[in-house]
Amino acid sequence: MKRSNRLVLLIGVFLAVVAFVGVIVLSGSGGSRDTTPRVATEGPVVVAIANIPLSTKVKPEQVTVQTLALESILPGAYTDPSQVVGKVVRQAVDNGAQLTSDTFGGSSSVVNIVTPKGKIAIAVQVDQVTGVGTLIKAGDYVDMVVGFSSDKFPVVTQNPVDSSFTVVSGLNGTSVKVLLQGMQVLGTLLPPPPADTSGQPPASGAPATSLNGQQEMVILAVDTQGAEVIKFGQLDGSISLVLRSADDFIDPVTGEALPAVVPVSTTGIILKTLVDTYGVLPPELVQTVSPVKP
Repeated sequence: MKRSNRLVLLIGVFLAVVAFVGVIVLSGSGGSRDTTPRVATEGPVVVAIANIPLSTKVKPEQVTVQTLALESILPGAYTDPSQVVGKVVRQAVDNGAQLTSDTFGGSSSVVNIVTPKGKIAIAVQVDQVTGVGTLIKAGDYVDMVVGFSSDKFPVVTQNPVDSSFTVVSGLNGTSVKVLLQGMQVLGTLLPPPPADTSGQPPASGAPATSLNGQQEMVILAVDTQGAEVIKFGQLDGSISLVLRSADDFIDPVTGEALPAVVPVSTTGIILKTLVDTYGVLPPELVQTVSPVKP
């Protein structure tokens, strides 16, 4: 064997020995390596990349996912766009803001009201009957129905002798009418839930609400004329708010709020309307003839 080949062989054996020793050293020190799992310091969160107006549905191009430090992520923040796309926002979302459960929950803890340009904000108090179960939330759209009782429309006769007036009894003067339509709800206020002193966990499947006469304050965006109508209804009438579909006020293509919605024409209701149009039967006068004594 040539001397050069012997040298190459020796070098190869030497390298193999070094590699073997290295493996033994590394395997021997493996038991002392730190196996403590690494604690995550960052996480994903859904963030708006455009302003999302109140009452509109979130579009895919309006949100993205960013990785933020855990201490910067808000409670209830969403982690995937599929969790928010298509939902109606109950709070206006600014560009760069995180989307959380409060964004869609319509929290009753209103601390700030943003009144749309050209509108004014007014509050209406309703209960479970007059306010759709007090389930109205910020971002909803409502119509206002007002009823006036018969004492607001008295029918009188005037005495020609002394010019005195006498109220004619027995006439039904009740009148009901939808007065305002498509009002945007800017916020709601509910009383705090009663303290649970029983110490027992809530029953599984128990309803979230019950018929307890709960009141709700609904803050509406209206024009100045609408505020006058609402105030009159509060003073002399009985107000009910009826819930509208948000799809009536949102463009199905762009997802943006429609600039104007044509109001639905209604007749209003009085007793005569119910009789003439809906077939309500009025009572008939029954006459009795007393026998004539001889």
